[in-house]
Amino acid sequence: MTQPESGRSTEPAASPEDAGSTRLQDFLRRTAERDNPGDVFELESPRMLEATVNGRIWSKLGAMVAYKGDLAFQREGMLAGGMMKALKRAVTSEMSPLTRIEGRGVCYLADQGKQITVLRLEGDSLNVNGNDLLAFEDSISYDITMHRRMAGWASGGLFSVRLSGHGLAAILSHGQPLTLPVRPGEPVITDPNATVAWSDGLSPDLKVDLSLRSLLGRGGGETYQMVFEGSGFVVVQPYEEKPVLISSD
Repeated sequence: MTQPESGRSTEPAASPEDAGSTRLQDFLRRTAERDNPGDVFELESPRMLEATVNGRIWSKLGAMVAYKGDLAFQREGMLAGGMMKALKRAVTSEMSPLTRIEGRGVCYLADQGKQITVLRLEGDSLNVNGNDLLAFEDSISYDITMHRRMAGWASGGLFSVRLSGHGLAAILSHGQPLTLPVRPGEPVITDPNATVAWSDGLSPDLKVDLSLRSLLGRGGGETYQMVFEGSGFVVVQPYEEKPVLISSD
């Protein structure tokens, strides 16, 4: 066996990747669209959703980053879903509006680099924070809920979207979400800005804890918390997201 010459390293030369660069062909291969026929929703990556539209789906306003085919995008109108939903929207502008996507084609949805989770509802119901709902199939029915006991929170109240029926829905979170069980006599208390979703049947109440005000470094206003009691679950994210105020016209 030939011995290495004295003073000369036998380590292989650093690859372009080791130096912080990537060959173009490797980049194209790694980031190329994945052709996974089947469900309407497919994750192209943990932060990019591919939606195959053959009719109509719903998405969060502004979530479309690209599309192919013959698709039309229309913001949900004030009267969409009936007068009751219109009245709820008129009370507050907190909930991000929805976009109706119609036609035949493929669109790609994302929101601020958040992680996407695709859920399949099989007759189930789920409440999702209005800012954390990315998209859902037209086969799923929805209703907007204003939590009246939180009417003073965030200058307008907290809205959630109740999804029910059969089909796929995509929700958003900053980082990996955590699901906490809620049991009778064992309430779960969460930060509203970190609360993503909760099970049907739970109706969160609002709690003000002045003792946490200085601890959390929030100089103005009280510290609000959501209190979940009963049986079910609540999903939280490792991030405190401020509500997005969008007009509801």
